[in-house]
Amino acid sequence: MSNCSFCGKGIEKGTGKMFVFNSGKVFYFCSSKCEKNMLKLKRKPHQTRWTKEYRRVSKK
Repeated sequence: MSNCSFCGKGIEKGTGKMFVFNSGKVFYFCSSKCEKNMLKLKRKPHQTRWTKEYRRVSKK
């Protein structure tokens, strides 16, 4: 089981989406919400309030 590259939530086998850049870097997404926030809107996980990364950085 892999984790979402944006929110950090675990992804069940058979669900989610894998995005591969031309450089070979691989991102896994649990939902279209996470995919859009990272790729289209270019948001950082540590600045988005609902992600695990934000909670880890801001000690919440």
